[in-house]
Amino acid sequence: MSRIAAYAGVSRAPFLILPVTLAAAGAAAAAWEGHVDPVHTVLAFIALLALHIAVNVMNEVSDARTGIDDRTEPTPFSGGSKTIPGGRLSRRRAFVYSLICAAVGLGIGLWFLTRLGMIVLPFIVIGAILVLAYSDILARWVLGEVAAGLGLGWLAVVGVATMQDGTLPTAAVAAGLPAFFMTFNLLLLNEFPDEDADRAGGRRHLVIVLGRPAAAIVYTVAALLTPLSILAAVLASWLPPLALAAMLPSVLLLGPVRWALTAPREPVPVPALGANVAWNLATNVFLAAGLVIATL
Repeated sequence: MSRIAAYAGVSRAPFLILPVTLAAAGAAAAAWEGHVDPVHTVLAFIALLALHIAVNVMNEVSDARTGIDDRTEPTPFSGGSKTIPGGRLSRRRAFVYSLICAAVGLGIGLWFLTRLGMIVLPFIVIGAILVLAYSDILARWVLGEVAAGLGLGWLAVVGVATMQDGTLPTAAVAAGLPAFFMTFNLLLLNEFPDEDADRAGGRRHLVIVLGRPAAAIVYTVAALLTPLSILAAVLASWLPPLALAAMLPSVLLLGPVRWALTAPREPVPVPALGANVAWNLATNVFLAAGLVIATL
């Protein structure tokens, strides 16, 4: 049981709800346009989950190697799991585990490639780059937030939708936009508590490069763009009117945005970190539900 708990720790198991909501949004967007395959949906979700675990574990391995984990003060939403520095799992075992998960995702991607054709190839290539390069390259080149927004946001939603039958639904492209902004912000807000540890470990993200006040403004802008992107997609008829329900969870942002605008130099309140996560998950769920109801 202790070994299972260790693998769950480096996988960041509590955060694996995110790919569930992303897959739901992508499949629902495809269903609204009349393209849905239950088997393909399950396989696409398994691939997305495996890749999410892979990047989480690689990030834990990188943070243990660079000493970032030794300097962070964990919150329920940031700071790493401390599984590797705590001696519950070796870096070698964790790295092998990450490669196995990445191979599962790649294997499913190649299966889709043989069934659906070359439209799948960009998803495989970009996904591989985001997973393998995130911790030691992208997160050190001020590209971490964008990479997260793509890999666990827009690309995930669009990818699941495209894997249904090899077509690219407009609804999925639109549904992926709020997912991009939300996952971008999910990472960005969690970087504030880890600022000093990340700087010492060689990372360069928006909080370090722009400074806390400017990075907080970026967070606020991305937060506002999330409901606005949903509204714009409905007005353009890319999403059904019921998708407007996905704007409702944005009320959860009152706490995080208030902090960002009034006290960005102060520690982020833990309730604000929690609200940021809840907003992300709830918006994806509400969007998926709106699309499903509109399909019926």
